Order: sequence, then C-alpha cells, then structure tokens
Amino acid sequence: MKNESKIEAKNLNLFDIICLGFGGAIGSGIFVLMGSGINFTGKSIVLAVGIGCLFMLLAYFYNVLLSSMFTFKGGDYSQKAITFNPFFSGISAYVNFTNGFSIAMYSIAIINYTSIIFPSLLDYSKIISVLIITLLFAATMKGSKFISTINSIMTVILIISIFIFIVFGISKVQSRYFSGGNFFRNGFSGFISAIAIMGWACQGTTMGPVAVSAVTKKAKRNIPLGILLVTVLLAVVYFAMSYVAAGVLPIEEVSNKNLSLVAKEIFPYWIFVIFIIGGAVFAIATSMITAVTMVRYPILKVAEDGWLPKICKKTTASGYPWVVYLIFYIVSLIPVLLGFSLDVIVSLVMIPYMITNIYCNLACIRIINKYPKQWENSILHMPKILMDIICILAALSALIVCYNLFMLLDKYQMLLMVGILFLMSIFSIISIKTGSVSIENLERNKELIIQDALNEED
Repeated sequence: MKNESKIEAKNLNLFDIICLGFGGAIGSGIFVLMGSGINFTGKSIVLAVGIGCLFMLLAYFYNVLLSSMFTFKGGDYSQKAITFNPFFSGISAYVNFTNGFSIAMYSIAIINYTSIIFPSLLDYSKIISVLIITLLFAATMKGSKFISTINSIMTVILIISIFIFIVFGISKVQSRYFSGGNFFRNGFSGFISAIAIMGWACQGTTMGPVAVSAVTKKAKRNIPLGILLVTVLLAVVYFAMSYVAAGVLPIEEVSNKNLSLVAKEIFPYWIFVIFIIGGAVFAIATSMITAVTMVRYPILKVAEDGWLPKICKKTTASGYPWVVYLIFYIVSLIPVLLGFSLDVIVSLVMIPYMITNIYCNLACIRIINKYPKQWENSILHMPKILMDIICILAALSALIVCYNLFMLLDKYQMLLMVGILFLMSIFSIISIKTGSVSIENLERNKELIIQDALNEED
C-alpha cells in the first residue's frame, strides 16, 4: 500500500466534462420533483426551471471562478481550503461525507422508477439498493476514466430518451399553453417556491467537473467552459421537458406527480418502458456516478490534512483511496438501512453545502485581489466591480436556497439538521485541539495548494 496521493494522467476532455456535468444535473430531481414544481406555479414551471438553472449556477459560482484561475488536485475541498479558517476547514471536510446520503437517495429513486415496470422490486427495495450502491463503488476501483466512460455512454442514452420524450410530447401539448390559464397559479410566492424546489434538480453542473480538474486536459479552460455549456444546455432541455410535463394533461392531474404519468400518456407502452429505463433510471444513475466520482480526491485530501485517522490516507498501488471510499460506502448505506425519506435526504445534503457556499462566493472577491495574474488570465476576466457584484449575488442565491430548504423541514427535522451541523463543529474543534490537525500546517497547506495549483500545467 502507498500512503500518499497518486493522481491519474490527464485524460478527460471537454466532452467528458460536459457528460459528467450534464449527467450530474439531470437526475432524480427533474424526474421526481417536476410535479411538485408544477403544483406550486402551474404552467409557469417553464420559467421556474430556467431561472433555477441560473440560480444554482450562482450558488456554486465559486466553483466556476476558481476553476478558471487554478487547477486544484483536491477539487472543491482544495477550493474551500484556501478560503476557510481552520474551524470552517473542518466543517467543509466533514460535509464531503454527507454526499453519501445522496448516493442512498439515488439508489432508492432508481428502484422507485424501475418498480413502475417491475412492481415486485419494491418488496426487496433495501436489498437491491445495497446491491446497486455496492456495484457502483466496485466500479470506482477502475479509475476516473473507466467510470467516466460508463457515465458518458449512459448520458448519451439519457439524452436520446429525453429527446424522444420532448418530440412525442410537444405534439400532444394542449393548445394555447402560454395564453391560457394556470400561469403563476399561486402567485409570486408560489413561483419562488417552485424555483427553490427545482433548484435541487438544477444543481450538479459544477461539483462533478471541478472534482476531476486534476485529471482534465486544459482544465482552466475546459472546466469552466464545460460548466457554462452544461448550464445553458440544461436550461433549454428543462424548458422543453417542463413544457410537455405541464401541457399534455390538466394541471390538476400532474401536480405532485412524477414524469411517468405524462410519459404513459404520450408513449406507446414499449416506448414508455424504454423511457423509464433509459430516461428516468439512467438519469438517476448518471447523477449517482457523478456523486461518487466527484469525492475521490476531496475525501482523500480530507484524510491527508488530518481530519481523519492516519489509516484513511492509505491507497492501493494505482492510487485508489480504498479506506476513505470504504467509509463513504458505509455512510451511503445508512439512509437505506434506516429508511430515510427522499425529501429529508435532500435537505440533509444541501443545507450544509449552501452554508459553506455563502462564505466561498464572498471569499472569491479577496482571492481575485490576491492573485491578479491568475485573474487576468482567467477566461471569465471582466471589470473587477462587475465580478464583485456577481460574487455577492452568488452568496445571496446560496442563502435563499438554504433558507427555503430549512423552512420546508418540520421541527424534528430542523433539530436533526442542527444536530448534524453541531457534530461537525465538535469534530472540527476536537481535531484542532488534539493536534490531529495543526493550524500551522493548515496555513502552510493553503500555500502549498496554491503553489501546487500555480505550478500545474494544462
């Protein structure tokens, strides 16, 4: 075994990044939450999804900006490490492991959709969920290129399925969609709620690509460019999908229902089956793959920085971080075994990230000032005052998402969320106080991360 990080060759290109970002964004959210968005705002869901894509791009804007200036081996974790003080560095480190909850959510969602075709699967949902998670983690042992190739193939099939859904559905949309009623059916507040709900479906465009920047060709160009292209593509696709979802059947029938109801209406049965597997199931599966892929280097950096026991730094000869992935795998199984609901999992995953995003987006203002040469060479370079405004709006976007997600929880769930944040805080303090993590080393690590990034050649 080796006790140090080993980075793979730079073998991911712009197409891989687009597939990773697009596959990560189109997942359980659009196939499960579309009905909820329609319930809040009716036919104006077509506007809500477009704004939602922009909203979530802003909420994670620091990912885009910093990726255009530096190539970080630790992905999102390294980006946060250079902005946080020691305490929040620990919080950020442990937040990476809450992504395991999303893995559980995706496995549950896959079974829910597959059971539409094979109802008997519901009787074995926990066993099948565990099997899906296990197979996925086994696939990660082949490396980022292997799993990215699988993801790219599934994404192509997914895009074809969505295209068929749009083509078949548009011809069956009821006339006078935009001039009829049921627009902004619950007023402005309902529209804002729809944006917040669909925000979950619109995220995922940044974190996957950023996590593999260390193994991406021309990363400072391809990562931000890929993210921006994915966001535009996602907004267009979501507009068309929501147009069909809210326009084929009466609003009352599709409110709070997933896309399978509309799909059954517009497709012959055999195509409906293909859509459920190639569309819904593959969409969720690509999000699941992205969620596993994007944590490889960040969670290894968490161990290397001392937030976890020393054994967690061990890797195989090929550089596979088997110990931290084993921990991540166990965390992924917990929601399945305990029967957590999907909406609770969503909040448990997103709220901690939004809290850290607020800080990171604002910190970008300082980083631009500190590294003018990198900012000058960034493909996002623009007048400084304009970028400052964007960073402030990005922090505000993350705050709004965080607030809305927290307010959707009941009192017990709010206490659970607060408890998780409290435990992360305690672990962070203990790691620093016991000397497992050295403040001096953290500060030195910031300099090393930056120096490593500055020395990195695309």
